Amino acid sequence: MKKIKVKTPAKINLSLEIIKKRDDSFHEIDSIMQAINIFDELEITVSDNISKDNIIELSGKSKLIPYDNTNLCWIAANKFLEQAKINSCKINISIKKNIPVAAGLAGGSSNAAGVLKGLNSLFNDILSETDLHKLASSMGSDINFCLDGGTQRATSRGEILEKINTPDLNIAVVKPKDLFISAKEAYVRYAEIPEKPKYLSPESMLESINANSSEDISKLLLNHLEDAILPAYTQIKSLKALLKERCLNAIMSGSGPTVFGIYNKDIIIEDLFAENECFKAKSIKNGIIIV
Repeated sequence: MKKIKVKTPAKINLSLEIIKKRDDSFHEIDSIMQAINIFDELEITVSDNISKDNIIELSGKSKLIPYDNTNLCWIAANKFLEQAKINSCKINISIKKNIPVAAGLAGGSSNAAGVLKGLNSLFNDILSETDLHKLASSMGSDINFCLDGGTQRATSRGEILEKINTPDLNIAVVKPKDLFISAKEAYVRYAEIPEKPKYLSPESMLESINANSSEDISKLLLNHLEDAILPAYTQIKSLKALLKERCLNAIMSGSGPTVFGIYNKDIIIEDLFAENECFKAKSIKNGIIIV
């Protein structure tokens, strides 16, 4: 039996621009993605199975995620075994959730990336980085980013990535309790708005990141999905306004409903704890961490 522990970080979008809908039903995006130090924790155990079949079992205490073959962790493990041509194997994956679920923070995608990295480490790097990224691309748009984390510009449907410098950012993260928005819902709502926001290109954001200027980065925070989500969810709109008063600026992350703000001087968010999940986080240069 072999065992490994993996930490999988959350992700925010410093910018998210939607260029067009693609023929494959995904959307063409241009986004600056940033990993932050809010982590889920996985414990992956691999042992022999007396039959030729592979067995994948998930466990955990969260009541908000499934522990069956619909979970991205299960799908990632299954795809890994198929790609690596591994048989007669039993895999147990224990998932400790700290990243809010269905929150626009890529928790599920990060977990899947952690399974790919963790299993590859347990099997002595049997797959190349290129292989892992191909598997990630077949499962979802954020998983490729989550494999390496840090700060990256993501284009196409999110799987084409360019590493950039990581700015030093203090980030207040607030997710309304009992409010969940799937990426599917966000993009369906976006498709229904009559006038789409214009594509601006993130060049100014990239310059501000290279200059490590939290003030300039804050001014350029952008998320096209806000145009679809905020009118439908006044709770998120109000939360964004409240956080914006305390930070340099605030914006919804990804498909929401999480809102984050960038700040320099320390801020108080404890009064928001009763109705929300709140974190003070930092930008980080890494992705998946093998413990």
